[in-house]
Amino acid sequence: MKRLVTSITFAAMVLIPATASAQLWGESLNESPLTPIPEQMTLEEYKNMNRRLSVGLALRVIPVPGIMHYYAGEPETGKRLWRRSLLGVAAIIAGAAMSDSDGNDFPTSDFDVLILNAGNKKRERRYEQIPVEIEDGNTQYRLREIDRKGDFMPGGPLIIAGVATIAYGLIYDFYKGIRLIEDKRDRVRHKYGAQLGMQMSALSGPRVAPGVALTYSF
Repeated sequence: MKRLVTSITFAAMVLIPATASAQLWGESLNESPLTPIPEQMTLEEYKNMNRRLSVGLALRVIPVPGIMHYYAGEPETGKRLWRRSLLGVAAIIAGAAMSDSDGNDFPTSDFDVLILNAGNKKRERRYEQIPVEIEDGNTQYRLREIDRKGDFMPGGPLIIAGVATIAYGLIYDFYKGIRLIEDKRDRVRHKYGAQLGMQMSALSGPRVAPGVALTYSF
């Protein structure tokens, strides 16, 4: 019985303050509590004041350039970053299509090719047999080594450019988006915070106890 009472008491001590705190402040994923706002505050200013960095950082998990600017209220910049990222994807696809798909590490040659260590990718060497002299029906050849192809050639530059474009969009969107959210929020708070004045008026009367009232005017 004592254990049951102790458990109920502990649960009440934990749940009641947590519930009161949630009701007082509201949860981050729920709607903001309704509070009075200045009459001259526009809807856009209200949105700017209530944008949260935590939501923006949560959206950043989605690897889409421009998503932070969309949340910050800059859709045009978000669209521009999105279009640039599409160009980057197109460049990567084009570069991959330009690369050879035959799996051959060596370019083709118009001459006969001498292959050493065939099948061993690390030690394989290939030489062009270039005829230089024919004597008594025997052909003398000069061997010229064939260099391996580059890893990304010939579409390598396009692939690199595409990756760089997408990476730039992601970094710019992240850094600039955070700055925009903070700047817009600070501007609204500074504008209406400067207009906020507290006036103290003494309350007095035959039936009213003396006191002080705080009134806010915008």
